[in-house]
Formats: sequence, C-alpha cells, structure tokens
Amino acid sequence: MNARIANRIKIAPGFWTSLRGIGIEPIDVARQAGLPMTVINGPDVSTAQYYAIWQAYSELSVDVAAGIVKLATSYETAHYPPAVLATFHALDFRDALNRMVRYKQMCPPESLRIREEGSQCLIELEWQHPEQPGPPVLVGITLAYLLELGRRGTGHYLSACSVEFVHPIGDVQALEDYFGCRVKTGTDRNRLILNRDDLNRPFVSYNEELLDILTPALDRSLAEHNGRRTIIDHVKWILLRCLTRGRIDIHTVAGELGMSGRTLQRRLTDEGASFTQLISQTRHEQALVYLADMSLEIKEVAFLVGYEDQNSFYRAFRSWEGETPANWRTAQEYRRPPLVTD
Repeated sequence: MNARIANRIKIAPGFWTSLRGIGIEPIDVARQAGLPMTVINGPDVSTAQYYAIWQAYSELSVDVAAGIVKLATSYETAHYPPAVLATFHALDFRDALNRMVRYKQMCPPESLRIREEGSQCLIELEWQHPEQPGPPVLVGITLAYLLELGRRGTGHYLSACSVEFVHPIGDVQALEDYFGCRVKTGTDRNRLILNRDDLNRPFVSYNEELLDILTPALDRSLAEHNGRRTIIDHVKWILLRCLTRGRIDIHTVAGELGMSGRTLQRRLTDEGASFTQLISQTRHEQALVYLADMSLEIKEVAFLVGYEDQNSFYRAFRSWEGETPANWRTAQEYRRPPLVTD
C-alpha cells in the first residue's frame, strides 16, 4: 500500500466546536457516520472515517450548499490550528494562499495547486489519492474557506470570478450568493478562480511576530513529514497528478521536486526503481481503479492514465494483466458477490 494512503488525519478541535455553534452536535455526526464516539476526541482518524464524517455533516444539513456556507462563515478564527493561523496572519492574500498550498501537504487527503494567469488566479483542488475522492461537501468547504480567508484577512468582501465543481453541490444559487459569481457543476475539475489583483491586498490581520514563531515550527514539521516519504512516494504522487498530461518526462517531475533529472534518477536507483518503471506502475494501478468504475468507458480510462490512443493502452494493459481491459472488467463483474435482497 502507498505510504500516503496509510496516513492518519487529524481533525482540529475547532471543527467540532464550530459544529456546535451552528446547532449540530458532534455526537449526532458520529452516529450518522456510523463511527464510534471516540472519533470526536481521538488524536486522528483514517481517510475513510474522515470522509464519513464530512458525508454525515452533509446529510445532517438541510442542503449541501447551505451546509458549506454556514460552516465556512461560522468557523471562528480563535479555533484555527497553527497551519491555518499562519495563513490568516500572512502579509497579504497571495502570501496567505501560498502558505495554504504549502502547509496543505501536511493535511491529507486534499492538496491545492495554484497558478496566476493574466488577470486571474486559478486554484485547483486535487486528491492526494485520486482513487479516494472526498464527498462534495468537503470540496465546497475547502474552496469556500479560501475565499473566506481572503475576506477575513483583507477586511474586504471579495468575490470570486467563477467556481467549478465536478459533482452536484446542492442549491447552486446559495453558493453563487456566497462566492459572488457563477458556480458551475459537472466540470472536469474542482476549481476556484479569483481576481489576481485581490492577491495584492494586504492583510489587516498581518502579524510579523507571530509568523516569526509559527513559520520555523511549521517548516520543520513539513520537512519531517516529507522526510518520512521515500523518493518513490514523491514521484508517484506527482505522476498521479500529471497522468492526463500524456507524455511525462523525468525532467518535469524532477523540476517539481527541486532537483535535476540526473539527481532524481540516481536517487530512484538507490531505492531500486527507475522512472520508466514508476510511470508504468502508476498507470497500471490507476487503470485498475478506473476500470472498476463501470461508468467510465475504456477510452476514457486510457486518457485518464495518460495514453493518447486506445491501442497503446490495450498493449500496455495486456503486458500488465495478460488480457484486454474489457475482459478484465468482465472478470471482475463475475467475481463480485451477488446482491442480497430481502
């Protein structure tokens, strides 16, 4: 199993406090999720439990969108964990967002990608384990909080340019009222698009002294977190995010890791792997995950794992499994236990 999948997730106490503040008891969330009460005060939870908690919150809300807006606006600054506190006291909105992207690495299962293009700033939410996507309410909360951070930090009621969600998200009008822009669903990514000029707005909550204390401690924690992962883990994580780009070379991945292609290959060799081997392994693992989803056509699976044409995917799959993708999928159907009905 990938080491990242085994990660435990720490839920900040402020989350449970905020639930009480909007009239939802943590014990009711735990019951709705089918989890023991110990998850409320426990040190951490598994990824499956984390998703179950968010799904339970969604089900206890009147509407998914309403639940997103209510929780995002009610979370008190005093309850922010250290990593989030460092973003709230950043120099400006750009600094805050960059800190959020950086420290998100320590907070699976989601990750953020940010880039500035023209007059816009695009922030995409991706899952550190694409085969384990989180519930829509978690996507909404994550994107809503980024805008909320800008509003609270700058003291201005900022509006987004647009927001995109892969899955249905409840009352879209409620979200459009909150984000101040059009909200699209059924897109190919979860994305928040901001006005680039807003990133230059200074934070009225800027606290240089506090950042001097928090930043070194958080950077040490991030270094320790990343140090526990092998270079193979790092490379496979990047490959998972880049498969749909098609052809991926070692220099591109090495650049994201801040090293040369030669250094990366040497480090992979030290761990008994090669870049080509990891691409094939990552594509193989993801192909099996996608093929298990009967809603995806095989040509879609081929694209999702980085093949420009279906024939190349078929040849690769035969080398992995000794049969065609269609035959493998059919075999999995036969192996599934029969549905038990009353």
